[in-house]
Amino acid sequence: MFRNAFLQALREIRRNLMRSLLTAVGIVIGIASVIAMVNIGKGASQSITQSVEQLGSNTLYIMPGQRRGPGSRGAVEKPFKKKDLETLRSSIYALNAISPVESGSMTVVYKEQNYRTNIRGVENEYFQIQNWKMQAGREFEQNELRRGQNVCILGQTVIDNLSATPKSMIGQKIRLKNFSCSVIGVLEIKGANTFGHDQDDVVLVPFTLFQRRIGGSDNIHLMMAEVKENVPLEEARVQIERVLRERRHIEKNEEDDFQVRSMTALLDTISQVTTVLTVMLGAVAAISLVVGGIGIMNIMLVSVTERTREIGIRMAVGAMAKDILIQFLIESIVLSGLGGVVGILSGMLITFGVAKWLDIVLVIDPSITVIALIFSMLIGIIFGIIPARKAAQMNPIDALRYE
Repeated sequence: MFRNAFLQALREIRRNLMRSLLTAVGIVIGIASVIAMVNIGKGASQSITQSVEQLGSNTLYIMPGQRRGPGSRGAVEKPFKKKDLETLRSSIYALNAISPVESGSMTVVYKEQNYRTNIRGVENEYFQIQNWKMQAGREFEQNELRRGQNVCILGQTVIDNLSATPKSMIGQKIRLKNFSCSVIGVLEIKGANTFGHDQDDVVLVPFTLFQRRIGGSDNIHLMMAEVKENVPLEEARVQIERVLRERRHIEKNEEDDFQVRSMTALLDTISQVTTVLTVMLGAVAAISLVVGGIGIMNIMLVSVTERTREIGIRMAVGAMAKDILIQFLIESIVLSGLGGVVGILSGMLITFGVAKWLDIVLVIDPSITVIALIFSMLIGIIFGIIPARKAAQMNPIDALRYE
C-alpha cells in the first residue's frame, strides 16, 4: 500500500511539476540556510581556534590594570617596571621564557621609500614565545639589548613596501622617528592570522631602545610569558599573581591591580560566542522552514479541492478514509523530503563556496544533515495532516457531485 501511495505521489508531483517545484523552494531555502549557517559557524570557530593556538596555547599575557567592561580598564593602572620582569624571570620555575613588549605605530624611511608600520620593543625570548625564526640575519645580541643599541629586525611586509629583498636589507640603515637603526635580521613569513592582522607588518627593536627613544619612559605595559610544557597554565598563573601581589604590596582583602590572561580563556570566550551566533543564525534560517511548510499545506489544500471527484471515485470503489489520508500525507512528505534533499545539497555547496572564499576550515556536520532531512519530512507530516484529513473526511456522494 505504501509503495503504491509513494508512486502515486511521484506521479502527482510530476503531473504538476512547476507548481511542485515552486512549493518545495521554501523547504530548499530553509534546509540549505540551516546547514550552511551551522557548518560555516563551526568552520569559522575551528579556524579562529587554530589561529589562536598558533599564537601560543601555553602563553600568558601579564598586563597592569583590571578590565571593568568592554574596552575599559579600572581606575588603578600601575605599570610594571624592569625589576618586576627580572623577579618573575628568576623566581617563577614554571616559566620557560618571558619578555616585555611595547608597541606603537611609526613611519619607516628607507632611501626614497617610506611606510607606516607597527614598531615593537622586545627581548630575545619574544622569538621563542612566538615561535618566530629568522629568514635572514640574526637575533639581538645581549649588549645590544642591554645598551639599547640602534638595531632592528624587519617583517616581510615592511621589506616589500620598502621595495627591497631580505638579503639586500641586512646591514642597511632605516630611519624611525628621529633616529636611524641598522637592520640585522629579517623574520620568517607568518602571514595574516584569522583575525585579519598581518603578522609580518612589524619592525622589532631592542626593548631598552624602545623605552629610551620611542616610549620615553621605563614603564612596561605588557609581558608575555611561555609556560613550560609539563606545567598547567593555572599553576603558572597563580605563581605569577602571588609574586606580583607581593611586589606591588597588595593586601589580602584587596583585588589585583594587574591581570594575567591566557589563550585558553580567549578560546573559551570565542567558543561561547561562536556557538551562540551559530545557534541564533540557525534558528533564524529555520523560520523559512515554517514558511515552506505553510506553502506545502496551501498547495495540498488546493490539490484536495482539484481532486475531489477522484477522491469520491476512490471511496465509491472501496477505498477507506485511512487510505485517502495516507495517500495525501505521503504526497506531502515526498514533496517536503525532495525539497530537503535538494536543500542539503545546496547547503553543502554554499558551505564549500563560503569556506573557500573566506579561507576558513571546511566543516560538513553529518548530524545536522540527518537532522535537517528528518525535520523536512516532519514539516511534510505536520503541514500535510490538515489537507490529508480534509480529503479523508469527505462524503463520497458529495465528492462525486463536485464539478
